[in-house]
Amino acid sequence: MRTTVTLDPDVEHLLRLATQGSGQSFKEALNDGLRRGLAHLAPASAAEPFVVEALPLGLRAGLDPARLHEVADDLEAEAFAETSRQLRRRLGQ
Repeated sequence: MRTTVTLDPDVEHLLRLATQGSGQSFKEALNDGLRRGLAHLAPASAAEPFVVEALPLGLRAGLDPARLHEVADDLEAEAFAETSRQLRRRLGQ
């Protein structure tokens, strides 16, 4: 594609420096710079989608896995109550 581009003076200077040390033409240096600068915008290669293979949890009917924290809270409260009862027995209360 042929087009007219107005370069900022600092960009022109950088391109001139690139052509001096590399033996590239102005056009080649410009194209290389654009490729490197725009490479991160290109879409990533199509990778295989990540698939999670779900396994059954083996929960009893009526247990909602999204509410297991409530079961843990109940168990913790029961354990605390039992520990409190044991301490009261030891202290003779």
